[in-house]
Parts: sequence; C-alpha cells; structure tokens
Amino acid sequence: MVELTRIYTKGGDKGKTSLGSGKRVAKYDLRVSAYGTVDEANAVLGLVRLHTKEDQALDALLSTVQNDLFDVGADLCTPDNPDLGYEPLRVTAAQTERLEKEIDAYNAKLEPLKSFILPGGSAAAATLHLGRTVVRRAERLVVELAEEEEINREVIRYLNRLSDLFFVLSRICNDEGRSDVLWVPGANR
Repeated sequence: MVELTRIYTKGGDKGKTSLGSGKRVAKYDLRVSAYGTVDEANAVLGLVRLHTKEDQALDALLSTVQNDLFDVGADLCTPDNPDLGYEPLRVTAAQTERLEKEIDAYNAKLEPLKSFILPGGSAAAATLHLGRTVVRRAERLVVELAEEEEINREVIRYLNRLSDLFFVLSRICNDEGRSDVLWVPGANR
C-alpha cells in the first residue's frame, strides 16, 4: 500500500518527473501525457458520480472503473524493464471483458439508435460524454505511445471499451435513451 507523508517533493520543479521504473523524463513526455490524460478521465468520472449516487449499481460500477483507471495509470507509468526488481501492475483482459459484459447488459435496455447523439440531456449524461471524449484522447495518446515504445496492448483495448461504456451509460442516464439529444443533420442551414 502507498503511504504519502509529504505531498510535495520539489522533484518536479525543473520540469521532470519519475516513472514507475525510477527513470526521470520531461513532464511533457508522451508517456506522462498518456497517463495524465487517464487521470483527467478519472477526475471527470468523479464528477459523474456526483450525479449517479441514487443508482447504487451504477455507482458501484463507476467506483470499480475509477479503481481500474488507477491500474491503467500505473501500467502506463511503468515501462517494461526486466531489471525493475518487482512485478509491475498491468491491466488484464479480464478487466476489459468485465467492461464488455457491462456494455452488453446496459445496452440491452436501450432502443437502437436512429441518429447520432449530441452530448447533453441530464447532468450525468453530459458529464459521461465529457468523460468519453477524455478517454478517447487518452486512447489516442496511448496508441501513439505504442508506436514508439513497447506497452501493454490491453490498455488500448480497455480504453476503447471504456469510452463505449461511457456512451451507453450516458444513454442510460438520459432516461434509457428517451431524453437523448439527437443530432439533426443540416438543421441550421
């Protein structure tokens, strides 16, 4: 377990930070940007949960996802290195498969879409759409990182499914899709 006795270390005052391997890199390093964006998605999820407290099952799912997002960040923060001296935390296929089961279960409650959806409706739905877009940005950064370095490819799968889950849950939070805000192509020409 982590124990933090001091919040500031001054170690980053010159624009560098430490990865899980101990390697020092610039704070704008692609790996840092990727796990920083995952952290941003987790913060958005904290906002979502302010609007979903009444639904215990949904809140429990979102709590699980928040914990998973720390796993994703830990995975991304620790490059593959056989000399680490410990087994790094890695995202597993089981975590991604759990998201798929949740997507399928919640999506079964929804009518099929006949239009694209605009972000909006309830506060929970709008915030889930924000989370979805942040997760997509994280996914793009992780894919770019994978072009440059070896990473756990399960992270890409997990983030891809997570944005899908957020989309489905946004519809659930919009009265199971009945309050979705639909795109009307060319409506304002």
